[in-house]
Amino acid sequence: MDHPIEFFSEDVEFELNNPEQVAEWIADIIERHERELTNLTYIFCSDEYLHEINVAYLDHDTLTDIITFNNADEEGTIEGDVFISIDRVHDNAQDHGTAFEDELHRVIIHGVLHLLGFKDKTEEQEVLMRKEEDSSLSLRKF
Repeated sequence: MDHPIEFFSEDVEFELNNPEQVAEWIADIIERHERELTNLTYIFCSDEYLHEINVAYLDHDTLTDIITFNNADEEGTIEGDVFISIDRVHDNAQDHGTAFEDELHRVIIHGVLHLLGFKDKTEEQEVLMRKEEDSSLSLRKF
C-alpha cells in the first residue's frame, strides 16, 4: 500500500530498514487517532544539521533528537516535516540501553504524536507522551 510518507537523509549516510513497513505502521497510528494522513516527510540528519535548524527556526541553541514542523492547513489532517538526528538517536539508545532501531522507532512515532496534538512540555504531558509512544511501539508488526 502506498502512503504519502517519505524518508530522506541529509548530510548523513543513513537508510531506514523496512521503510514500507515503518510507513504502514505510522499510517496505522494516524488512522487509530482518526486523522487523515496528507503528507509526512522524515529527514534523517546529523546533530550539526538539526542544531542549525533548532537555532534558525526555533531560537533554541541546544542539541535535540527531533524537530517536528506541522504543515497542516486543515483540522484533522496530518501533514508535516520531521527532522531526526541519527547522532542523537545513537547516543540516546546507548544511554538508555536500548537497541538503535527501537530508539529510532520511538523518535519516529514521537514526531507523529506531536502532529496528533500530544505535547511534552510538562511532566504530566511527558508521562502521557511516553505512554502513547509505548502503546504505538507495541503495535509494530515487524
